[in-house]
Amino acid sequence: MEMNASYTSFVALGDSFTEGMSDRLPDGTYRGWADLLAARLAAREPDFRYANLAVRGKLIGQIVEEQVDAAAAMRADVVTLVGGLNDTLRPKCDMGRVKGLLEEAVGKLAPSCDRLVLMRSPGRNGPVMERFRPRMEELFAFIAELSARYGTLVVDLYGAPALGDPRLWDVDRLHLTSEGHRRVAEAVWQTLGLPPEEDWRTELPPSLPPGWAARRAADARFAREHLLPWIGRRLSGRSSGDGLPPKRPDLLPYDARHR
Repeated sequence: MEMNASYTSFVALGDSFTEGMSDRLPDGTYRGWADLLAARLAAREPDFRYANLAVRGKLIGQIVEEQVDAAAAMRADVVTLVGGLNDTLRPKCDMGRVKGLLEEAVGKLAPSCDRLVLMRSPGRNGPVMERFRPRMEELFAFIAELSARYGTLVVDLYGAPALGDPRLWDVDRLHLTSEGHRRVAEAVWQTLGLPPEEDWRTELPPSLPPGWAARRAADARFAREHLLPWIGRRLSGRSSGDGLPPKRPDLLPYDARHR
């Protein structure tokens, strides 16, 4: 790929990861890796345009139905698609259907843009995720197949030890911190052939692990504030994104001061 390439437009599709949870700004809104990437791309191109269609909690079927056709019609230089992981975390998941919908999305998006970027999402270790890891890895293997078939780019975050560090994850243990999102933005930036500013894989300095009492308190808070509500939504078929609009539905000039 050409180094120092030029991109004048960017459309991001997906769920909470691309919406930017939990990179919270002072006004309570979320920023996230896609906004950070857009800001850096806009600094290189005065007429740069950006749309972010992502909504937290969306399944791959909803992404296909609500986001893919709209994104394809925008004919952007760069499109990122991150989806399917929410499906793998459901109590029941038809992986054949998930993969079929993901391929449908890629088949529509790849011809509509100059660079389609897929992603093997990061994951932290823990007993909750271990239950779903086989599905996640099946999804990520299929993403590699799609990339070879359709000529997409893939940002491989899944095996990076730095992004598995619990210190880069919010207290809900599902979403990255601001530092985690910043590293993802750098990883996508480099995948697009742009000059690196840092090694996003650099691990955090060692630190003393929290004591037993602190770990148990954190586990109790996580279960009370995040795990139990999350399980309740899964069992009832509700989503945290029900009724929420996309954060940037139109492909418009990007000004970081007025995001």
